[in-house]
Amino acid sequence: SICHKCAKPCPVNIDFGDVTVCMRNFLREQGKKKFVPAKAAAIAFLSAKDATYIRIMRKLMIEWGYRGQRWAHHLAKSFRLVQGQMRRPPSTIERPTLRSQIIHFVNRPLPGVPRHTSRALLGIEDEKIVPVIRDPEKLNAPDRVNEAVFYFPGCGSERLFSQVGLATQAILYDIGVQTVLPPGYLCCGYPQTAAGESAQGRKITTDNRVLFHRMANTLNYLDIGTVIVSCGTCMDQLLEYRFDKIFPGCRLLDIHEYLLEKGVILKGDPADRTRYMYHEPCHAPMKTQPGFKVAGALLGRDIVPLERCCGESGTLSVTRPDISTQLRYRKQREIEKGIDQCRVGGHKGDIRLLTSCPSCLQGLSRHNAPGLRADYIVIEIVRQRLGKNWMEDYLRKAGDGGIERVLL
Repeated sequence: SICHKCAKPCPVNIDFGDVTVCMRNFLREQGKKKFVPAKAAAIAFLSAKDATYIRIMRKLMIEWGYRGQRWAHHLAKSFRLVQGQMRRPPSTIERPTLRSQIIHFVNRPLPGVPRHTSRALLGIEDEKIVPVIRDPEKLNAPDRVNEAVFYFPGCGSERLFSQVGLATQAILYDIGVQTVLPPGYLCCGYPQTAAGESAQGRKITTDNRVLFHRMANTLNYLDIGTVIVSCGTCMDQLLEYRFDKIFPGCRLLDIHEYLLEKGVILKGDPADRTRYMYHEPCHAPMKTQPGFKVAGALLGRDIVPLERCCGESGTLSVTRPDISTQLRYRKQREIEKGIDQCRVGGHKGDIRLLTSCPSCLQGLSRHNAPGLRADYIVIEIVRQRLGKNWMEDYLRKAGDGGIERVLL
């Protein structure tokens, strides 16, 4: 697929991720590409910009759809329809039957998601407004360097798991950094490009770059030196945006690498006996060093790295749930090995499985193990640094004079 994992070991230097995208584009141009309703609905949801349309689609697809899948999982499990697939997934020899695909789709429950997007909670859905979020008290401190960053949350951290985008904003707010957000809901264009809709992907990229140039002109009083992302897929696409031409001299960085650079390192509570594992996304957002090393440095403790794909892979779990089941089976074995490693020495406390990709967060949340919970690195940092009520506190502070709304 387009994870590019086979490119590095390939003896003839063929990147089958790029080849796959080219094949999808070719099939579409020739009118041979198969129409998949689930994928089309996902692309329509991610490509939408209108807040009302997104709210309706999110209610139907995410809230009700995920709830229906969990209900179907419970029903299938009660009739013992999924146990065989869970023990040993069958090999894919030819195209599976519809009944088999349905069982593959419901064999593991989808996680619950927040009811609202981060923009809806902050009241900044207007696409004509550029939100600038900052702590007025820290901004006016005499010894403070007024640093500004542009945070591109992406669809996964904003429309799906909004707690990721809010945690990123909350930690930047806490350390006194001014955070500029895009006006309205924007997609980076990667899902469309990867799906073989290259023309649509290029249009989104071009439209976004034009919009960001307008933002740069409007906010020329801010010295934006860093573009922050919280998703590896967005990172891969935004590398093509040439942000150094939009915000002169800026760099593109993952939020966790940025926090490490700023010295946001947890000292570690001796009473906290939680141990951590880390799942590296296929599209790794951290480019300076491996993700598990960044996570370990931020949390102040050793992290157990895990191998293999989580099995979610964007829309793969919906379009080809049989392959997704096989990937999750391999991942489950890897998670069990990681848990055994964390339990060495008689550890009886919690174990958390961290990642840095919204799609992987969804995929990892479907792996059941006693005492295990999947979460984002930045959420874990915010929870320990700002307390368990960090989200409510941040929404209250931001809503009480912490957001400047600049007309674009």
